[in-house]
Amino acid sequence: MLNKKEQRLRRSRQTRQRIANQGVARLTVFRSNAHIYASVISGCGQKVVASASTVEKDVRGELNGKGSDVAAAALVGKRVAEKAKAAGIEKVAFDRAGFAYHGRVKALADAAREAGLQF
Repeated sequence: MLNKKEQRLRRSRQTRQRIANQGVARLTVFRSNAHIYASVISGCGQKVVASASTVEKDVRGELNGKGSDVAAAALVGKRVAEKAKAAGIEKVAFDRAGFAYHGRVKALADAAREAGLQF
């Protein structure tokens, strides 16, 4: 039997394989109970081009320490999209890393789309 984390990682491997075949930059998400993290990773070099999370000092100041809700995820999505656009990336593939497209993950994706990223 696979435990919950192994099931999520198995789902994420399938997604990452499909994205790797496309050869585009990917917006990857990781969420913990306390925080949410997002990174834009280049398609070819596997380098982090832009990242944002609720651990950053600027973000924590805006959120008053609460980094585990939908508003925090939306703010992180907006910030990572702005940083990616500044780095010259407009189009990404969304890598939810095996997490359900629901709640905080969905809020982050919607905010990144509104800020101008295409996926």
